[in-house]
Amino acid sequence: MDITRFYGNPGEKPLENLVTDGGFCGIFRTIGCIGDSLSSGELESFDEEGIKGYHDFYEYSWGQYMARTLGNKVYNFSRGGMTAKDFCEGFDEKCGAFKYDNLCQAYIIALGVNDISRGYEIGDGEKVSVSERRDPEDQTIMAYFSDIVRRIKAKQPDAKIFIMTIPYSDTKTEERIASEDALAEEIRKFVDKTKNCYVLDFRKYAPVYDKKFNDTFMLGHMTPAGYLLTAKMVMSYIDYIIRNNPEDFSQVGFIGTPYKYRKDLIQNG
Repeated sequence: MDITRFYGNPGEKPLENLVTDGGFCGIFRTIGCIGDSLSSGELESFDEEGIKGYHDFYEYSWGQYMARTLGNKVYNFSRGGMTAKDFCEGFDEKCGAFKYDNLCQAYIIALGVNDISRGYEIGDGEKVSVSERRDPEDQTIMAYFSDIVRRIKAKQPDAKIFIMTIPYSDTKTEERIASEDALAEEIRKFVDKTKNCYVLDFRKYAPVYDKKFNDTFMLGHMTPAGYLLTAKMVMSYIDYIIRNNPEDFSQVGFIGTPYKYRKDLIQNG
């Protein structure tokens, strides 16, 4: 047995090694996915008159592919068209994201696509704070991202939070690419200063969503195979983070309980 493959490797890139069984992502028994249509398994259709339909088939979401792979519980706190603003201004209550029975050990936030499409200002990832309520005057994307994280921490203080950047697509306009690049950079800044927060930097490390990728895995939104591929990448990225930060995740089993392991109380000898 080569135990070294279960350790962190300083030279390894996050998605260099795809795990087939979910890897150490399996340490989380409950995961909450906060996202938009691409977190909801949305499929597009056309009726006989050519009118397009959008359908959230949650069983095809990457979150539910993760659940079936890991044997854990994954909640879809998501819907088509979701923005960070929408989530904070009512959908969190509607979907029961923070009800006691729905609290999770880990959360994955995958938002931003619709926020940018609606023209919302990105904001400053360094200035927003999870220690206080969002200033009502600050309606930037990062202010709402910060507010989501604050709400998670208020209900489940030790939860591990993963924020996904938007994958890079060379089929988009230069203006759109620039906006998504800017949002990714602010997310990185926010994560760097926030405890128990990690970036799933798909913009930097996921495959380019080029024409070949779109032809293979997209039909407007993703195909079932595209959502399954996303699940594999999410689990592999989280596995990579855990392997490279084992101390951060050693007490995951205590999240949501009153218990802690205190190394400072261990007596020498």
